[in-house]
Amino acid sequence: MADHNEPVWFLYMIRCRNGNLYTGISTDVERRLGQHQSGKGAKSLRGKGPLKLVYQKQIGSRSDALKAESAIKKLPKTEKEKLL
Repeated sequence: MADHNEPVWFLYMIRCRNGNLYTGISTDVERRLGQHQSGKGAKSLRGKGPLKLVYQKQIGSRSDALKAESAIKKLPKTEKEKLL
């Protein structure tokens, strides 16, 4: 049974100006997107804006979100595009 004190985690994908997709996890996707857009998020996204949130899915636990993130990051871009 889920622990009701644990936050709900989301998997998200952001499209960069050059078309690349960035995959991440967060308990607050809008806050995290704001961090990425202001340059305070992942270093790999700095200078790649404008950034657009193109996918988000509620996953559940942090552990499950990390597993989902890892699986998606291993997919080729064509497979990621099919998820969108």
